[in-house]
Amino acid sequence: QVQLVESGGGLVQAGNSLRLSCVASGRTFSSRAMGWFRQAPGKEREFVAAISRSGGATYYADSVKGRFTISRDNAKNTGYLQMNSLKPEDTAIYYCAASSPFMVPGLIETMTTQTKYEYWGQGTQVTVSS
Repeated sequence: QVQLVESGGGLVQAGNSLRLSCVASGRTFSSRAMGWFRQAPGKEREFVAAISRSGGATYYADSVKGRFTISRDNAKNTGYLQMNSLKPEDTAIYYCAASSPFMVPGLIETMTTQTKYEYWGQGTQVTVSS
């Protein structure tokens, strides 16, 4: 069993930055790809970013490319999402997700699908004012 706990959300003005953290329990964190998704009010949950098990590969949604950076520290069982140049349209609940350790490694670009992930955090609210 894996538990994921996000933190770092808050209220910021457009143009500012936030850094989200995702702390995972268990001993299999390094065997799991990790992703960030977000859900705005009235909208479907959407993919934001993904990172491979080792952190060697990353992939981003077009809407955040160049502004957000996903990273991980396997020694700390922690994933991160650095969000710069925030826009009001980034306002959402942000969720951390971890894949199954048994998933056959593949292209990081395939990790945009929610079904690729086994565990999800409770979410952290990010609100960007204009």
